[in-house]
Amino acid sequence: MPTSTEYRRTEYRRYVALGDSQTEGLGDGDDTAGLRGFADRFAGHLERARPGLLYANLAVRGRLAGQVRAEQLAPALALRPDIATVVAGVNDVLRPRFVAAEVAGHLEEMFAALTATGAHVATVTFPDIGRIAPLARPLAPRLLELNELVRAAAARHGVFVAETALPEAVADPRMWTEDRLHASSLGHERIAAALAHAVGLPGSDDTWTRPLPPPDALRRSAVAAELRWATAFLGPWLGRRLRGRSSGDGRTAKRPDLLPLAGGSAGGGDPTASRDVSARSGTAGRAVRRLGSR
Repeated sequence: MPTSTEYRRTEYRRYVALGDSQTEGLGDGDDTAGLRGFADRFAGHLERARPGLLYANLAVRGRLAGQVRAEQLAPALALRPDIATVVAGVNDVLRPRFVAAEVAGHLEEMFAALTATGAHVATVTFPDIGRIAPLARPLAPRLLELNELVRAAAARHGVFVAETALPEAVADPRMWTEDRLHASSLGHERIAAALAHAVGLPGSDDTWTRPLPPPDALRRSAVAAELRWATAFLGPWLGRRLRGRSSGDGRTAKRPDLLPLAGGSAGGGDPTASRDVSARSGTAGRAVRRLGSR
């Protein structure tokens, strides 16, 4: 695995993010005002370290790991990134049929293909959802197994791993949206900081692991919170599964071309405000658009 000091010999100019709803940015903004998310925020960290970054985000909500590999890997390779993030697998964990080795295999194929081009790759480990939503505690063994397989695959291909599953702060409700599956703006900010730290960007440190300050007011009772979550989010999610539907049906990547960031502060500006310079990404950008229209 590359060491953090290796960054000093690498100027990242082209960042491509592959994944599902977390990478797309759900929980950090909305579809009306625009989504931000950890990938946009990590792009901000990269931009601060080396101004002039070009950034593409191919993620689409609801995608399984195999779908991310099938739909996003080839376009990502065509964009010739020198750094990429690959974050997928939680949607697989939530499905009745889950085989950790199969999911990790899809991730490893992406790790292998991207690193073979010379790109640096970063990924994350997944928190135990049961620490945030007690009704989801039966999923803990799946997540633990997947995390171990992701670590092993990452080690085989020199992939950076941000251990976002480990800090106690991950169980703080403020790190999550009401659905308890997607990080809040604060959670996305911490994931981006964890990736910056894993990669060894200048100015990054381990503050992302530390507990949040005490809340200003008491939270509602845990029982009431569970009932509200089950009614508002668990029920509709189960309904979509029974109908064979996904939240990503009909959606395409929000940022298929390599574009410059607007602004450049750590934590990002609003990348969606970048002017259209898709001509710079040429054939690769057109290939992504064609794939996304299928």
